Amino acid sequence: MLIRWPWQKRERRSSASGFTAEIMAARESYISGRRGIGELTATVQTCISMWEHGLSLADVKGTAMLTPHILAMTARSLALRGEAAFVIDTNRLLPASDWDISTRNGVPRAYRLSISEAGGGRAETRLAAEVLHIRIGSDVAAPWTGTAPLRRASITAGFLQAIETALSEVYETAPLGSLIVPFPESPNTDTEQLSRGFRGRRGSVLLRESVSVTAAGGPVPQVDWKPDSLSPDLASAMTSESLAAAREAIGSAFGVLPAVLNAACTGPMVREAQRHLAAWVLQPIAALLAREASEKLGTDIILDVTRPLQSFDTAGRARALGAIVNALADAKERGLDPADVEKALALVDWDAE
Repeated sequence: MLIRWPWQKRERRSSASGFTAEIMAARESYISGRRGIGELTATVQTCISMWEHGLSLADVKGTAMLTPHILAMTARSLALRGEAAFVIDTNRLLPASDWDISTRNGVPRAYRLSISEAGGGRAETRLAAEVLHIRIGSDVAAPWTGTAPLRRASITAGFLQAIETALSEVYETAPLGSLIVPFPESPNTDTEQLSRGFRGRRGSVLLRESVSVTAAGGPVPQVDWKPDSLSPDLASAMTSESLAAAREAIGSAFGVLPAVLNAACTGPMVREAQRHLAAWVLQPIAALLAREASEKLGTDIILDVTRPLQSFDTAGRARALGAIVNALADAKERGLDPADVEKALALVDWDAE
């Protein structure tokens, strides 16, 4: 029987692959960063690294395909693109760098993917059941795609990029540490020669003719000898406060508490931020990945990020465990029905598994 793919019904542009696609992708990343996405800033890369390292440590049950390397690539792709796609091969997952989707009722039914190779990529056409596709931040207008955190906070990301770009240009071109020092009257040739000697030198002293002289040829007033600095006043522009606010907003967009980026952060705050990142960001992503992998691989898969990251209150958990053990022992001594004990445990959301 002849199989007709969805793309054969009309002409469509093929997905990018090979050396040309890599150059175009690199150029697009550079342009998007300059445009204000802020993907090249250290703050964003710090948040992405926390996603990568946290998800790569997840406990995986039910499959050997979700290796730490695959999980790390998934986290990075989700942080930068909002989605990640892998081709399900015989005993491994192949990461896709680009893909086109054919949908029906908003659900993907076929993919045309680009698989990167060292000597140039190749394109493959697969059904939806053969592709592991994870998405975050999906919109109702396009539920088959994902949205990266920076795309959802483009104004803040652009603000951070603009501040860091402006500061880099200031430190590159501004005459930091240079001074203007008044100089008594002298021939123009002498002052011009002195000014040329100090031109373009950072931290130099520029000598200029004094502006306060006396007609009788007396000494120049001492107040006129006060040097004037050429360094820009960055404090008045509130660059430090603006940069800190932009960094905190970017961290919040990635689920990283702003206090972690503060130099005065303490150990308890770091642990709370770690619990927040694991509970509200990484574990939901792990649940999405586990659900998608369970459907496509045909087996029950569980991903747990909380246990390997130790993102829980150890002392509080120990006290809770002791209280539960004592309660079970008391229930056994009193001869309570195990069914009644299970009902009581269910009231406090205690799961035996």
